[in-house]
Amino acid sequence: MSDDRPFQAATPPPGPTAEPPADATRRRFIAATAAAGGAAVVGGLLAGPSASAAEAASGNRASTTAGGIQAAGHKQPTQGPPTRPEGGRSKHHRNTSEEKMRIVAVEEAFAVPGAIRQEEAIRQRMAVPEAMKQEWFRRLDDLTDLRLADMDANGVDIQVLSYSTPGVEVIEDPGEAVAVARRINDYLAKAVAAHPTRFAGFAALPLQDPRAAVVELRRAVQELGLKGVLHNDHVRGHYLDEPQFRPVWAELERLGVTLYLHPAVVPADNWHVFDGYPVLVGPSWGWTATTGAHALRLIYGGVFDEFPGASVTLGHMGELLPFQMSRLDSRYPQVPVEHRVRHLPSYYLRNNVYVTTSGVMSHAALLGAVHAVGVDRVLFSIDYPFESSAEAVGFLRSAPYAPADLGRIAHANAERVLGL
Repeated sequence: MSDDRPFQAATPPPGPTAEPPADATRRRFIAATAAAGGAAVVGGLLAGPSASAAEAASGNRASTTAGGIQAAGHKQPTQGPPTRPEGGRSKHHRNTSEEKMRIVAVEEAFAVPGAIRQEEAIRQRMAVPEAMKQEWFRRLDDLTDLRLADMDANGVDIQVLSYSTPGVEVIEDPGEAVAVARRINDYLAKAVAAHPTRFAGFAALPLQDPRAAVVELRRAVQELGLKGVLHNDHVRGHYLDEPQFRPVWAELERLGVTLYLHPAVVPADNWHVFDGYPVLVGPSWGWTATTGAHALRLIYGGVFDEFPGASVTLGHMGELLPFQMSRLDSRYPQVPVEHRVRHLPSYYLRNNVYVTTSGVMSHAALLGAVHAVGVDRVLFSIDYPFESSAEAVGFLRSAPYAPADLGRIAHANAERVLGL
């Protein structure tokens, strides 16, 4: 980046701003949190032990992303969201449109048996109870019976399918990666064609060969009708801010499709701090840390300055980056001028990043993410089959949101972003 690029130390530059949730959504969140803790809403104000927590959780962006989230999401009965009775609906909240609400889930995994020769060995090394693993693999390999039954039982209209991890990224030979990516994308396109009202898909790319990846991206979108790309973190230790991947970003921008940056089950390297604690390596923390850092590399590496129309989608509530926005901005003035990008980090998180809810079923976290990046940039996801569809849909339907906001998260944002 050149030295003469401007830097806004306090105020983000002009451009699309995060759209806050509707006032009705904030009122619902206050009322639900208050009722859970025995507080009362009197004249728009709260009285009782949960008053301060509820007000913080529904207030301005600063309070929501700091103390408000912690207070509203705490497991103590006086501060948590209302418990859900059978069926996944809050006794304190009824969304009048929930029976008719369309649901699109955007991070839903599948696998092609035998497509990736390294897959079986990697699966066997996963530190997960054997019965759980076998159930996952049974559902990953199924694209009709089990999956459609699960969708029907839980009111999910569309799953946007993507290849699970480990994926194409583990293949060493670039030629083999190209062949496998084509096979996966052809398989996926046939599944979507067989159930066009129930499935859409994200392509797999052979990023080991960026030129071939551009060709396959073009084919996947323009010929096969896939809606974007999902990639599992690194490319055998390389990251997508590196110069060799610029042609891929140019084609993503030209086609107007997003790249969903997903964690990889095989890490690029091993962090000493995780030694002896395998629980830290995977989805509980390590995947969030590494994938979030990869997304920040894209920002700090100038990808979105060079390709302002490109976007990346982050699961697991944006790999927690929405909650770090203030900190990212406040520390940015210490970055040497020659390494600065054109805008504050928060600008890119609000303009080039989409956030999905996969695996994070917390109303407090959802409200915080919406406040941070805007209600039009948050999409619903289940993370099937690794998470429970019933629990995820129950979380969505019971969210204390105005119907218009809930509809955006549940389906309208995905329809707009992915062109469904």
